[in-house]
Amino acid sequence: MSELERKPRVAGLKPWVGKLPAGEYWWCRCGYSSDQPFCDGSHAGKGFAPMRFELAVEKKVALCTCKYTKNPPFCDGSHKSLKTEGAGG
Repeated sequence: MSELERKPRVAGLKPWVGKLPAGEYWWCRCGYSSDQPFCDGSHAGKGFAPMRFELAVEKKVALCTCKYTKNPPFCDGSHKSLKTEGAGG
């Protein structure tokens, strides 16, 4: 089963919003990280890998925590169509 066929765990039903300095970040794709929305290595053995993203300048961002965004790692409102935390896996 490919990573795209796996269903991530819904870690939250609202985005993580904050200002991040310029730099490299790793967004959690599996939903199991205890450092949401960032990867803490909890994906090990679950068939997921984090998504690397970079910010060239300091920026306020809204990062997806439901893991179903169509614009990863950024929130696109997909969480509004999910019913409960934990849905999907």
